[in-house]
Amino acid sequence: MFEDADTGREAGLPESTHKDLDWWRGAVIYQIYPRSFNDSNGDGIGDLGGITERMDYIASLGVDAIWLSPFFTSPMDDFGYDVSDYEDVDPMFGTLDDFDRMLGAAHERGLKVIIDLVISHTSDQHPWFIESRSSKDNAKADWYVWADSKPDGTPPNNWLSLFGGPAWEWDSRRCQYYMHNFLTSQPDLNFHNEEVQDAVLSAAKFWLDRGVDGFRLDTVNFYFHDAELRDNPALGAGEMPSTVDPTNPYGFQDHVYDKTRPENLIFLEKLRALLDRYPGSTSVGEIGADGQAVELTASYTDIGKRIHMAYSFDLLTPQHSAAYIREIIEEMDAGIGSGWASWALSNHDVKRVASRWGEGLDVVKFAPLETALCASLRGTPCLYQGEELGLTQADVPFEQLQDPYGIRFWPEYKGRDGCRTPMPWVNDNANAGFTDGEPWLPVAPEHRGRAAFAQDKDENSILNRNRAFYAWRQQHTALKKGDMTFLDSSGETLVFTRSHEGETVLCAFNLGSEEVSVSLADMTLENLEAPGFTGAIDGSSLVLPGLDAVFARVTS
Repeated sequence: MFEDADTGREAGLPESTHKDLDWWRGAVIYQIYPRSFNDSNGDGIGDLGGITERMDYIASLGVDAIWLSPFFTSPMDDFGYDVSDYEDVDPMFGTLDDFDRMLGAAHERGLKVIIDLVISHTSDQHPWFIESRSSKDNAKADWYVWADSKPDGTPPNNWLSLFGGPAWEWDSRRCQYYMHNFLTSQPDLNFHNEEVQDAVLSAAKFWLDRGVDGFRLDTVNFYFHDAELRDNPALGAGEMPSTVDPTNPYGFQDHVYDKTRPENLIFLEKLRALLDRYPGSTSVGEIGADGQAVELTASYTDIGKRIHMAYSFDLLTPQHSAAYIREIIEEMDAGIGSGWASWALSNHDVKRVASRWGEGLDVVKFAPLETALCASLRGTPCLYQGEELGLTQADVPFEQLQDPYGIRFWPEYKGRDGCRTPMPWVNDNANAGFTDGEPWLPVAPEHRGRAAFAQDKDENSILNRNRAFYAWRQQHTALKKGDMTFLDSSGETLVFTRSHEGETVLCAFNLGSEEVSVSLADMTLENLEAPGFTGAIDGSSLVLPGLDAVFARVTS
C-alpha cells in the first residue's frame, strides 16, 4: 500500500537549468482528470489535495510528468474547460496553496507538472466577457468575436458548434451574435486583438512563475477565426474525416474559416518565446485536425519555432487494425519534418481504449500490450489515468450523465462521462476508495476489481506489468528519442525499429489473438527480454503469441 505524500511541503520552483532541456522528447506523460482522481475532503469531487495524497503512486508508475486537466475557477458548464479566472484555483479543487503543495510534491519526486491552458475561449462568467457584452464601446468590446446578424436576423454565417447547432448565440445587450465553438457559455476570444494575446500570455506567465513545467494547449488550432467571417464550404460525399462523429453535423463542413487560420502560427511563436524564457519548459497542443494532422503537427511543432509537440485524434478513433495504425504513424513520420508528435490511445474525451480497441479481447493481455505499443512509437506517449489498470469504458445511465455533449447527442453518442468515472483505489468499498461522500459520477462496479492498491499486491497484474515495462524502457534511449522504420509484416502485426546513437531496437507486436510467425531475413537479433512479454526469436523468425510482443537489439 502506498503511503500518502507529505502534504506539508511547500512548492519549489524547478531548476533554472536542466541537464536535458529536451526531457519531454519521448517522456511518458500521465494525464490526471482532477475531478475523478482522488477526493481528499469527502465532497465527492477529486481535488488537488487528493492528487498530492497519491503522488507516491504516480511516481511509482515510472512516468516522467503529469498533465492536469483544468482546475481553474469555473462555473463548470464544461467541467473546467470554461474558465472564469485564469489565475486562481476553483474552490472545489482547493486553493493556490494546495496547488503549490501538489507541485512541490511532484518536483520532489522528479515529476514534471504540465497544466491545461484553455485560451481559445472563456466562460461567459469571466470578467472579460461580462465587460465585453455590456456595450459596443467598452474597453473590452473587441475581446470576443462579435458580429451583426444578417438582414433577416439569422447568424452571420454557417459556422457550427462542435457541441451542436450554430456557432453563434444572440446577445440582447449588444443586439449582436457572439461566436462559440463549443457551448453557448464558452464564448470565443478574439485573437485578432493583440490585447487578448497579451492577456492570455500573461496568464501563462503567472503559472510559469509559479513553477509549472509547461502546458497542454486545449484546441490549439482554434485560436483564430477568419476576420471576414466567410462561410465554410460543405464536404463532399465520403470526405467526412474519421475523427468526427457522423451523428454530429459539425462533420459536414470543411472548417477552413472558423479554425486553423495562418495567423495562429505567429501567435504560437509568441507563446514559444515566453516558454523559452523558462529553460526546460514544454508544450503539447491538442489539434482538432479534420484530416490535416500531419501538416498541422509539422508546422506547429517545427523545431524551436512554435510549440514543442502536438497530438491529434487519429489514434483515438474506433479504427485500430495494424494496417491503419501503421498508415497513421508512417504518414506522420514522413511528413513531420523537424517536429515532434505526441501519441495517446485514451484521454478524457474518448471511449477508453480497453473498450474501443479491446472489446472481446483478454484485457489482462491487451492492456499492457497497447501501453507498450504507445510507448514504443516515435513521439511522446500520454497515459490516461486508469489506463495503467486496464479500465474499460463505464456505462453511465442517461439520468446520471453530467456531460452536456453526451446529453445533447444521446443515445447514438453517450458523451464523455464513461471515461471520466472515478479512479478505483480499493476493491472493498462501494466508492472504490475515491471518496467518503457521494461521487459526482458513479463508480463503475467492474472497476473495483481492478483497483490500484489491489493490483499493487499482484506482481502479474496489469499495473505491475506496466510499471515494469516503463522501468525497462528507461534503459533504452532509442525507444524515447530514436528514429523509426517499419518492416513489412502480415496480418495484425506491427514490426518496426527505433535507432539512436548506435543502438537499434526492434519492436514487434501481435494485435491479434492467435500466435503468428514473422520472418525477418538478413537481421541478427538479441532478445532484450522486455518484462511481461513472451515473444521469441527463432533463427530468422519472430514467434509472437496472441496479444504479445518481443523487443530485440539488432546486432547486425
